[in-house]
Amino acid sequence: MELFSDWMGMTGGGQAVGRYAHYLGGITWIGLLYFFNFIQGAAFGEMSDGARGEALRKITWRTLWWFRWAAALTWVSGIWILAHQELIHEMDYWRSASGMGIAFGAVLGTTMAANVWMVIWPAQKIAIGSSVRVSEGGEADSEAPAAAKRAGRASRVNTLFSIPLIFFMMWPSHFGMNFGNPDSGPRATIWIVFAVIWIVMELSALGKVGGYDSAINKKVLDKHKDTIVYGLVITVVLYLLFEIVA
Repeated sequence: MELFSDWMGMTGGGQAVGRYAHYLGGITWIGLLYFFNFIQGAAFGEMSDGARGEALRKITWRTLWWFRWAAALTWVSGIWILAHQELIHEMDYWRSASGMGIAFGAVLGTTMAANVWMVIWPAQKIAIGSSVRVSEGGEADSEAPAAAKRAGRASRVNTLFSIPLIFFMMWPSHFGMNFGNPDSGPRATIWIVFAVIWIVMELSALGKVGGYDSAINKKVLDKHKDTIVYGLVITVVLYLLFEIVA
């Protein structure tokens, strides 16, 4: 069967299966991420406490199941694709603009998946669990507001990261090959700028730089419209660096 021909090769079945799972998982994951950030957040702000609690228990709880497992599928299938890439063993590929774009996407995607499983899901279990107890006549969990803040910041920084991630995942097939292999100096410059943006925004979202209500978080993560704008700005800045220094 053609599917199993050259299974481990660039055009083999292993690559095709991995990409299909990656696209399917990624569409589901990012779609639900945008639902949480662009629709649910705004809707919750207009709901009464009772209605919000009902939505948390009956909609958000179910949606989180699909959300976290779609994130897992996207990450695992991404590793699967890399494992089936013959170029992964060639250092020249990772020095190229195309390879750098894939590496950017891998770093951001791994960070986002870690945020889902290590920050958003544990925090949402506290917040939703508190809502369930209140609905049953119990006391609210005193940790619920802080947990909701943690989940909100991590979800919003994932939205920020998703914008350059999607761009640089399509990068090798459309723009990256035009830049070839940048010299070590330009390559280091691009990586430093990327690393600073990535580290500062992730640590800020985790409350490690000035707390959850730091100036950076309020400027970039408070409103989803601002997050979209800054995500696009980051994408353009990284692209222009290739144009200017590569």
